[in-house]
Amino acid sequence: MKINKGFILSCVAPFMIIMSAVGLILKDNAKKIFYLPIGLMGISIILEKDVRRKLDRKNILKKIKSYQKVK
Repeated sequence: MKINKGFILSCVAPFMIIMSAVGLILKDNAKKIFYLPIGLMGISIILEKDVRRKLDRKNILKKIKSYQKVK
């Protein structure tokens, strides 16, 4: 069975955000800065996928409209 890369990223990103939030809440002040980049990476993965999805949809719509004009 082949696992899709997008599926793995969609599962890992929320886990990274949760791990960052738990680390920020439970750790002492000296170690809190370690969890901030993990949370930011999780948020950036989710935002990047959202932007890519919107651009792909826009490109598909342009292709559909260009085929309609030809006929």
